[in-house]
Amino acid sequence: MSLRNTRCSRTCPSKARRSVIIRATLLRPSDVVTPTSPAPAAPPLLKGRDVEDYAMWRCIEAHQGRKMSVPRGFRWSGGVLDQAYEKCGQVTSEYAKTFYLGTQLMTPAQAKAVWAVYVWCRRTDELVDGPNASRITPKALDRWEERLEALFNGKPYDELDAALTDTASRFPLHIQPFRDMIEGMRMDLVKSRYETFDELYEYCYRVAGTVALMTTPIMGIEPTYKGHLEPVYRAALALGTANQLTNILRDVGEDAYQRNRIYVPLDELDKYGISEKELLTGLHAPTTGKMDDRWRRFMKFQIKRARQYFADAEAGVDLLDPKARWPVWSALILYRQILDAIELNGYDNFSKRAYVPKWRKMVSLPVAYTRALLPSGHILPNNDSSTSSTSRS
Repeated sequence: MSLRNTRCSRTCPSKARRSVIIRATLLRPSDVVTPTSPAPAAPPLLKGRDVEDYAMWRCIEAHQGRKMSVPRGFRWSGGVLDQAYEKCGQVTSEYAKTFYLGTQLMTPAQAKAVWAVYVWCRRTDELVDGPNASRITPKALDRWEERLEALFNGKPYDELDAALTDTASRFPLHIQPFRDMIEGMRMDLVKSRYETFDELYEYCYRVAGTVALMTTPIMGIEPTYKGHLEPVYRAALALGTANQLTNILRDVGEDAYQRNRIYVPLDELDKYGISEKELLTGLHAPTTGKMDDRWRRFMKFQIKRARQYFADAEAGVDLLDPKARWPVWSALILYRQILDAIELNGYDNFSKRAYVPKWRKMVSLPVAYTRALLPSGHILPNNDSSTSSTSRS
């Protein structure tokens, strides 16, 4: 489904206390080198939801055909790979504790593959949102994409790349969502406003929905389900969108004050009579200190839409292999509770940070486990190619 639910620095408050062993695994700008193998031709120039659809169908084709992107027998093997996967597990454990716990229920091969994908996503994110982000240029991202192409051609640059290369030789991953995530990083270098929700949707796909496409072939499908894969992938993408929208709503103040970024659609702000300047300075009523009524109405609309995406994702979790359901249900339940926290804060996401208390997380984990063991019974019938009814307002 989705494990990189936002830009990593925002999902992982523990980033500030990065340990030495974790720091050693992350990429420095000077490490981004040009591999010798040429990159294949670029896919068609697409925008908006067409970007997501193009990648989804490529991933479904690979999944259905069990088409591995990398042949077996590349030069990294044995103890080197074991060490690489171990480091990937350490990074995942440090920055995605709940999800890492859930991977312990997967097969060892599944767990290691998910860790490898997570680490590649984190290293990619570090390029534009890490401590060296000020030195990253579009050309550096071009070199990183060339390095991606190389590792999918069986020529990884380092041991962490090798873990993903090995994963792509064991599971039917397609390279397109990895390319799309890099393009999401390029968007962050040049774009700080989104005029419409369709524009924002493309960004959500590139930085979060992509992970759903990367990991669904690893997590696998419920053995009794014999229908089309499209509903499974649509639901996975819905969860990625829901998580990213939730992060955007949680981080409105931080993005505005620290980065001069506005991720909520400008035309929707205008619909509620809110200007960019007001958002950048905060929507507190000057006399009471409470949130402006316009902002409260705006946030209610945004939260309702995010919850609809979570609802659209639920059926897809039950279509996953039973061993993969608990971590995904945990992510869904815990992330949806952030929306509750925003409401409990009186929609103040300028001076208060919405978070789920540790006790509530602990209570939610067995709920997620039970939900994973007892699917709701809405497994879709054979040949059902229906898609999500997600609101596109």
